[in-house]
Amino acid sequence: MDRMQQTVCALATPPGAGGIAVVRVSGPEAYPIVSKVFVPLHRQKSVMDARGYTALFGHYTLRGAEMDETVALFFRAPHSYTGEDVIELSVHGGTAMADGLLEALLLAGAAPAAPGEFTRRALEHGRMSLTQAEAVMEVISANGRQGAALAKSALDGRLAKRIGGIQTALQSVNAHLTAWVDYPEEDVPELSDAQFTAALQQQKAELDSLISGYGAGAVLRRGVDCVLLGRPNVGKSTLLNLLAGFDRAIVTPVAGTTRDIVEQAVQLGDIRLNLFDTAGVREVGADGDAIEAEGIRRSWKKLEEAGLVLAVFDAAQPLTDADLEIARRCQGRPALAVLNKQDLADSTDAAKAQLQPYFKQVITLCARDAASLQPLTAAVAELLGTAQLDPNAAQLCSARQLAAATRARDALTEAICAKQNGFGLDAAAVCLTDALQALCDLTGEDAGERTIDEVFETFCVGK
Repeated sequence: MDRMQQTVCALATPPGAGGIAVVRVSGPEAYPIVSKVFVPLHRQKSVMDARGYTALFGHYTLRGAEMDETVALFFRAPHSYTGEDVIELSVHGGTAMADGLLEALLLAGAAPAAPGEFTRRALEHGRMSLTQAEAVMEVISANGRQGAALAKSALDGRLAKRIGGIQTALQSVNAHLTAWVDYPEEDVPELSDAQFTAALQQQKAELDSLISGYGAGAVLRRGVDCVLLGRPNVGKSTLLNLLAGFDRAIVTPVAGTTRDIVEQAVQLGDIRLNLFDTAGVREVGADGDAIEAEGIRRSWKKLEEAGLVLAVFDAAQPLTDADLEIARRCQGRPALAVLNKQDLADSTDAAKAQLQPYFKQVITLCARDAASLQPLTAAVAELLGTAQLDPNAAQLCSARQLAAATRARDALTEAICAKQNGFGLDAAAVCLTDALQALCDLTGEDAGERTIDEVFETFCVGK
C-alpha cells in the first residue's frame, strides 16, 4: 500500500512523566480508526460527525476495557497540520496511558508514524515548503528566544519568500537572454553588459548576505562549544562559576586544581554556551604529574575543536611567555581575550597592547563580580556576529540550504566573470541557469526523494 494512503499515529509529546501526553493520528482513516477506541462522555456525540477545530471529552478503550480520560481535538482535511484528517488525543502524562492509547490505535488499524512523517505529509500536501519543513526541527531545538525567532522566521516562509525574490529577478534576466539568443528575428533588444552585470551583482549580494549570516544564525539556534583556556590560577574556574550561576568548578589557590575538562551549559544573553573549563596550561616537564599533563593535552585539543575560545589572563601580573604562547595559538580563531582580576591590577594597558595582535577583542573584568557578565555578553555577541543579526529576518537554517545557496552564489560569480572576460551572453547564460537550478534545490521545488529523505532523517517521531 502507498504510505500516503495509510493512517499513522505517534506520540507527539516527549516520552516520560508530564502533565499530559498527546498522540497524533493522521490519514484518510483517522476518524474511523479513532471512533473504534474513543468513547465520548455524551453518548449522543460521535467522532465521525465531529467538525474541524472542535473538541470532545471522553475516554479511550483498550481491548474493550475503559482506560484513561481523553480529550480529542479534531481537524478536517485540508485545514490541518498535515493537510489530512487529523485527530490529537490527550491523556494523562507518563508512559502507561500513552502506550496503551498507541496500542489501541494500532489494533484499530493505524500504522506507527516514521520520524518526521507528519511534517513530511504536510510537505507532500503542499502545506509547507521544504525550507519551512527544515525549520520545524530548528524551532524545536532552538536555544534562547533569538534562536527561536530565527527558526520561526523560516517556518513562517520568510526564507522561501526571500529566495523567491532572487529567483524572480534572475528568471527575468534569463528570459531576456533566452529570447535574445533564440529569437533574433523578433528584434529583442540586447541586454547591455552593464545591465546584465548589475542585475547579477545585486542578487549575488543578496546571497552573500544570507551565506554570511548562516554561522551567527546557527549559534543563536543551537549554541556554541566554548572553551575556557589559560594558565593555572588565572580565574578560569571562577569565570565558569560566574557564568553558571553556581559553584560548578572547584576554585583553590593551588595550581593544577582542574585536571580534567569540566563541562557546563549556560545561557549568555541570547547564546547558549556549552562551556568546557580546561586544565591550566603550563610546562610540567618530563617528570611532572602525568594526570595534569594529560589534562593539559586535552586543553590544547579542545582549543582546536571549539567554536568560541575565552582565553583568560591574570591582569594583576605581567604576561608570561606561557600567556603569549596561548595568545599565539588563539590567533585566527574565534577567540576573545579576557583580562581577569582587574580589581587587583594597577593598569591593564601594557597587557592589552601585547594581546591585541592576536585577538579581535580584549576585555577586562573581575570574574567574582556579576556585573562583569554584561561586557562579556556584548563582546561574545559581537565576536560571533549575533549582535548584527536580525532574528526576524530570513536566514538559512541548514547545511543543505547553505550548500545550495553557495552553489548559486558561485554560479553567479562565474557568470559575471565570464561576461567581464569577454565571453558572450550565451556563455554567461549557462552559469545563470546553474544558479537558478541551485536555488530550486534550496527551496525544494525540484527535490527528489533522496533530498527529502536527507532532510527528514534528523526528525524525531511525532513531528
